[in-house]
Amino acid sequence: MDSLLDQIVGLLSSTPPPIAYLTEKLTPVVLSLGLRTLPTNLPIFLWSFSIFLGVHQILAPLVCNLSVNGWRSMGSRARNNWSIHVVSQIHAFIIVPLALRALESPELDQDRAFGIDRSSSIVAAVASAYFIWDTLDAVVNFVDLGFVVHGVACSAIYMMSFKPFLAYYASRCLLWEASTIFLNNHWFLDKTGRTGSTLQLVNGAFLLFTFFGVRVVYGGMISWEFFKTLAQVKDEIPLVYVLVYGVGNVVLNGLNWLWFTKMVAALRKRFNTGSKTT
Repeated sequence: MDSLLDQIVGLLSSTPPPIAYLTEKLTPVVLSLGLRTLPTNLPIFLWSFSIFLGVHQILAPLVCNLSVNGWRSMGSRARNNWSIHVVSQIHAFIIVPLALRALESPELDQDRAFGIDRSSSIVAAVASAYFIWDTLDAVVNFVDLGFVVHGVACSAIYMMSFKPFLAYYASRCLLWEASTIFLNNHWFLDKTGRTGSTLQLVNGAFLLFTFFGVRVVYGGMISWEFFKTLAQVKDEIPLVYVLVYGVGNVVLNGLNWLWFTKMVAALRKRFNTGSKTT
């Protein structure tokens, strides 16, 4: 797994002419925003954003056209929904191992507020690219206000890691994406005629377990430590930092609880009244 991650990071760190050109042009912009550790990670950010956009616009529709029944007769919103879930799944499979690898860091342990290292920078660059793409899609193809709020909050939080600020917590909060893998699986099973099947029941159990474990329980524990760190440095940072991170954390945790209750209700309804398909 580590060798595969190293290969992915090596690809994302490469600078062919288009990436080198954009890096040069964007560096003064990000520095003017105070994101002083982002310039060295811009290639990873740009590659990641390009890959997520390419999967959404090209790869996912191509694969779905070949493998999903009724794809050609779907409306644009339904097709976009498929593409969104494919991108989300790819991001989750990449970001969770990267986040796990970034947890053991002496630099971040010594300074939870302002510390940053190479591993946490890679995680923040990939995550920022994904959430900015996700926000743009949520705005253009508006479905639910919650998705827009979630995208905006995550984009702001992970981009501000490059101040640097609270990178220690960035990787830990990204472990929440472990539940996204099972959430996407549930959606895929629904859309491929396996609603109420044993496979979906097993996946649903893993979904509830991981969602409650990594988002509600672990997320609550990390958020407590997060607010303790924020309180310790509140006199050293602008008020806007406290507002963005404090409000953002409350919003994201609130959404986790809201979505968890909705998932429990949906799964209970599904397996109490749904058709049994093998």
